[in-house]
Amino acid sequence: MAGMEIEFKFHVPAQRLKAVEAAMRRGAVVRTRLQARYFDTADQALAAQGIVLRLRKEGRRWVQTAKATGDNALQRLEHNVDLGAAAAGGATPAIDPQRHQGTPVGERLAKALAAGGAALVERQSTDIVRLTRDVRTTGAGAAVVELALDVGKVIAHAGTPDERESPVCELELELKRGDVQGLVALARRWSQQHGLWFSTVSKAERGARLLAKLDVVPAVKAEAPRFAEEKEKPGGRAIQQAVVASCLAQMLPNASEIAAGSTDEEQIHQLRIGIRRLRTALRELAGLDPRTGLFNGAEWEPPLAEAFRALGALRDREQIVKLAQPQLRDAGAPEFDPLAGDDAAAEPPSPGEVVRAPAFQSVLVSLIGFTAATAAQGDVDEAGQPSSALAPLDAGEARRHLRKRLQRLHEQAVRDGRRFESLATEDQHRTRKRLKRLRYLAEFVAPLFADADEEKMPAAERYLKRLRPAQDALGEFNDEAVARALYREATARDARAWFAVGWFSARHAAHAKACRKALGRIGKAPRFWKKKN
Repeated sequence: MAGMEIEFKFHVPAQRLKAVEAAMRRGAVVRTRLQARYFDTADQALAAQGIVLRLRKEGRRWVQTAKATGDNALQRLEHNVDLGAAAAGGATPAIDPQRHQGTPVGERLAKALAAGGAALVERQSTDIVRLTRDVRTTGAGAAVVELALDVGKVIAHAGTPDERESPVCELELELKRGDVQGLVALARRWSQQHGLWFSTVSKAERGARLLAKLDVVPAVKAEAPRFAEEKEKPGGRAIQQAVVASCLAQMLPNASEIAAGSTDEEQIHQLRIGIRRLRTALRELAGLDPRTGLFNGAEWEPPLAEAFRALGALRDREQIVKLAQPQLRDAGAPEFDPLAGDDAAAEPPSPGEVVRAPAFQSVLVSLIGFTAATAAQGDVDEAGQPSSALAPLDAGEARRHLRKRLQRLHEQAVRDGRRFESLATEDQHRTRKRLKRLRYLAEFVAPLFADADEEKMPAAERYLKRLRPAQDALGEFNDEAVARALYREATARDARAWFAVGWFSARHAAHAKACRKALGRIGKAPRFWKKKN
């Protein structure tokens, strides 16, 4: 059986398991024991391509499955082959990749194995007890969704002195048929009621981490949106979905790790960048499809803004001090800790608490669902009702709209640059944020304005390169403004902070002038969106 699997997977905190299981049992449930063995090459060629190959005993039957990542956070390519009832004596069937031949996931599997040329070996195993139940949603988002509660463990190096285990406690919601929005509504309800959070860590990935003895995985950084390869340029809805999917591809893995307890600074930093990119996308791309009620800022802006602020509140202050102290020391400043006794830095919420917040998780679930919805799904007005009065912009209209947005931000940056030194502090800060929005929007839509016969460095890359000096200058200017305010606060606790206040104040005018000059150079940058294509 082959197909595209659309599902949400949530981590279930141990203290919530009893309530989740009780909720599952309010309907007809099926209990199954799942014992699986996962295979890969010794150098993990399949894992590197986002492919999973496993044999699983489901009750008394063996099933071989191949999975691979799909186009967005909800989709998975999947093909299952029923191998029949377990043989007497409990012998395990042999793994055979050829069983998936002729399917999309089988093609990816064959390509990955051919490139490496190595033999398959068993990498890890799982022992899971699964409760399943079908739920029907009604109304505009009618759907049939399978709920699966998995409790058990992942095992690496089974039967050896180096055997290690990782617990599994997760709830999966898979769309069997119907509207993706029905799946989204159900996922939101269960996650909110039971304090669950979206997880990107598969059972196969848990096993791989056990094998590699990894406690912390590398942070995921931003990548360019992937627009479908079609003869025609994408229209408004397709652009929105591709860009939001790109933002989520950076945010979700980092958020998943942080929600599970990681305090890795780079993961937190990359999640904040992802949130900033997402806020730009939702604001600047809203006009591409007026039907998309999700782009109404009243829904998404407060939770995203609060998470961004809370994740950076303590980290930013610590980073500013870390950067400022060596410069102040070289300037002869007296030694002291400006954060000592700082009430603003006392007992902030942990990064995990910020990410697990119901409002933040609700926005993630809604946006994930948006990226998977078809053009006919998820079209609602601000009241959440289906809307057909407006249509998304077509490819030509979408690019004209994007040109206007880019041109507007570009002109604002140039205008603010001419008078930067005379702007109020709040307006100087707004200029920096607008420049970031210009940069992110340019990165998002650059492929839509590219020519096949461009020079070695694409026009968009040349434009972005011209923005960097201004970004750097405004970033340094902002850091020093924050530092000056932080040390000014500290003067109420320690008079030694006045040295830093005076030192930063003396540098202020020169740095404002540098920002003005850097912003002025943007006006001469060739705008890639002005090309006639």
